[in-house]
Amino acid sequence: AGPRATYGNNVEIDHGNVYITRYAHNKALSVKDGDHVTSGKLIASMGSTGRVSGPHVHFEVLKNGARINPAKFVTQLR
Repeated sequence: AGPRATYGNNVEIDHGNVYITRYAHNKALSVKDGDHVTSGKLIASMGSTGRVSGPHVHFEVLKNGARINPAKFVTQLR
């Protein structure tokens, strides 16, 4: 968790099973390096830090260090 080049304020969660999720361009971080997080825990606030055109949440899934399509990890809320 912390600033990272073009990502701005960035949080990466290592899930311990070859997967890492990345949340970037955050306004403020609610976690720090080494924190244990669980589902539903607030990790950051949406923002526009780093290289962006407006506020949003940048979400990536990495498998063995390579970016993969995150679609199967995202569910639509109704």
